[in-house]
Amino acid sequence: MPRNLVRDWMTPDPVTIGPKTTVPEAHKLMKEHDFRRLPVVDDHGRLIGIVTLSDLREAGPSSATSLSIFELNYLLAQLTIDKIMTRDVVTVSPDATIRDAANLMLKHEVGALPVMEDDKLVGIITESDIFRVIVQQPETATSPES
Repeated sequence: MPRNLVRDWMTPDPVTIGPKTTVPEAHKLMKEHDFRRLPVVDDHGRLIGIVTLSDLREAGPSSATSLSIFELNYLLAQLTIDKIMTRDVVTVSPDATIRDAANLMLKHEVGALPVMEDDKLVGIITESDIFRVIVQQPETATSPES
C-alpha cells in the first residue's frame, strides 16, 4: 500500500499575509479565495504565525457595544493581524505521512498545518485535504465473522 505523504495532498505555495495586514484586508482575502486560514510571514518570508476566520470573527465588535458603525469600522481598520494571530504555529514536514499530520491536528486541536521544509513555508495541509485522502482510498473489505 502506498504511503500517503503530506507533499502529495498539501496546497503548495499558499497565499500568505504580513503581520501588518489589517483585519478587513485579511477578511476580504479569505472571502475572495474561500480560505479559512492564512499563514502570516515576515518581510523575509519566514512563518511567524497563522490567522483563522474564527480569529477574525472574534476580533469583530460585540453586539453589546455602544460605538457607532463608523467608529467600529475605523477601529477595525486599524487592527492588524499581528495583534490577533497565533504565534506558536504547529507545522509539519512535507515528508510526514497523512496519518502523522492528522494526529498532529487532533493533538493540537487545529484544522490546518503549515508545511515547512528547511525553514521555508512550502505548503499548507488542512482537514479538508485529509478528508480527500480518506474518500479517495479504496475501502477495505471486511467480512463478518462466522
